[in-house]
Amino acid sequence: MSDAGPSAERPIRDAASVIAVRRAADGAPRVLMGRRGKAAAFMPAKVVFPGGAVDAGDYAAAETFPPALSLARRLGQPRDLGGAEDPSLGAALVLTALRELWEETGIAPRGGPYDASGMPEAWRGYCARHGAPRLDAFTYIFRAVTPVGRPRRFDARFLMIDADCLDHPDDFSAADGELADLGWRTIEEALAEDLPFVTALVLAEVDARLGAERPGETRGAETLRAAPFFRHDGTRSVIDPA
Repeated sequence: MSDAGPSAERPIRDAASVIAVRRAADGAPRVLMGRRGKAAAFMPAKVVFPGGAVDAGDYAAAETFPPALSLARRLGQPRDLGGAEDPSLGAALVLTALRELWEETGIAPRGGPYDASGMPEAWRGYCARHGAPRLDAFTYIFRAVTPVGRPRRFDARFLMIDADCLDHPDDFSAADGELADLGWRTIEEALAEDLPFVTALVLAEVDARLGAERPGETRGAETLRAAPFFRHDGTRSVIDPA
C-alpha cells in the first residue's frame, strides 16, 4: 500500500534498538542514550536508545556470524503471533542491533579474531576496530510496533547488553553524529528527559529486570523474563508476553 497520502498506512520496517547497561559503583545502574536532532523525521528531539532498521548487509553479516538460534527464533516471531517464525530475520536483527550501537555511539563489544573477506563492506570497518561481532551478550527484553498515523513505522526489538563487555564505553569519538548528548544516564535521569512513550516502557522493563537479578545469575541469559510485546489492536494498545 502506498503511503503517499496523509491517511494511508505507512509500511512497517523491522528494527532493533540496544539498551547498554552499566552497573555503577554507587549502585545506580546507568543506560546509554542520546538525543535525536530537532529536524529528524521520526521522534525529533527525543532522547532514545541507539537503534535503527534492518538492512541487507545485516542479513549477509548474520550468515557469516550467526547468533544463537534460540535468540534468532524469538526475535523472528511474526507480528500476529500466529504465523511462522523467521529465524533469518531474527539473526539479522541481532546484527542490526550491534551495527546501530556502533554507528550511533562509536562503541561495541570486544570480539575475537575474524576474517572479513566474506563480510559486507559496511561491516569491514567494524571488524577492523572491534574484531568479530560478539553476539552472545545480548538479551531480548521488549518489542513494540509504532502506531498507525506516525510518519514512520517500525516493529522494534529491544536488546540489552552489559557495558562490561564494551570497548572504551566512554569514548564516543567515532559516533556518526545522529545522536547528540550521548551519555550514561541513571534510569531516574532518563525518565526526566523528553522520551517517546515506548522508551519509558522499555526503561520500566529494564528497571524490573535489574531489580530481579540474583547473585550468580548469568547476564544475558534468555530465561530470566519474557519479552513483553507492545502492539495496537484496533483502537486500543495492549502488552502481550513474547
